[in-house]
Amino acid sequence: MFITSTNQKIRKTFVQRNMFDFKPFDKGYIDNPGAMVVFATPGMLHAGLSLQIFKKWAPNENNMVIMPGYCVQGTVGDKILDGAKKVEFENKQTVDVKMSVEYMSFSAHADAKGFMQLIQNCEPKNVMLVHGGTEKMEFLKSKIKEEFKINCYMPANGETCVISTPVKISVDVSLSLLKAESKMYNAQPPDPKRRRLIHGVLVVEDNKIILMELKDVFMEYGINKHIMRYTSKVKIDDSGPKLRVAEKLFNILQEKLSEWVAKFQENGKIVVESVEISIEDLSSSGMASTSDTDTSQSQSQKNICVTWNNHDEDLGSYTLNLLHNIS
Repeated sequence: MFITSTNQKIRKTFVQRNMFDFKPFDKGYIDNPGAMVVFATPGMLHAGLSLQIFKKWAPNENNMVIMPGYCVQGTVGDKILDGAKKVEFENKQTVDVKMSVEYMSFSAHADAKGFMQLIQNCEPKNVMLVHGGTEKMEFLKSKIKEEFKINCYMPANGETCVISTPVKISVDVSLSLLKAESKMYNAQPPDPKRRRLIHGVLVVEDNKIILMELKDVFMEYGINKHIMRYTSKVKIDDSGPKLRVAEKLFNILQEKLSEWVAKFQENGKIVVESVEISIEDLSSSGMASTSDTDTSQSQSQKNICVTWNNHDEDLGSYTLNLLHNIS
């Protein structure tokens, strides 16, 4: 079928005869005198016709065996390629190897050179070797790491290799978000080294991912805007008026929260971004007094009530820790 892919000599021969028309082999031919070339499987001499012929012909130095490719470790083919002069079999039979042994790769498997060319062409980030002799695989692994400076793995049977790889996901960006972000960046002086960040809401729908402005998401999907706030209370001992306590607290927070702007309102509430801090008497915060002692204690103790939005979680937690240290 593929005669046109062969060389000129074979094509000329093909006019007289089909040189690929091999004669079926009769086991009786093994002991025939004279020259003979036999193509026999399996190629690793581990069983079948090739092993039968090998046992007969191996002791004669006039004979030759040509190994056509890679041989698995432990097979007869592997042993004679390593130079073994005697081969022992399970039935305690021993065969002297006096015949010549040659290696000529007709295998469909790639050799070391083929692997290196493949890696060079494909430029992978990682290579995993899963088949071959241990020593040869170790050699190839060292060559790959040395020449290409990439990770090369050689796992044993049953061993797991974990390879971390970055995942790139294509995301569309809404036109309104791009315009809004461009307007903000165009107002700044150009700086090619400054990263341009886009803030939006990632929406996944019908296997499509798009980054949209928050207001567009609400409008597109009919969602009402919700703001989540966290609230926590810190108990302090101070018998003074709430307003005076709030002023003292404001001065402390102004010093500690120097990176943010703290505002003091007329009602005694302190505001830093979305964080709101107010002072409550224990008696007015839902705690009942049962005696004069409890009443005087509740008047000398107050709750500092801290609330913040979820997007100011870091600032709210930091402020709460400061108040715990003050108390």
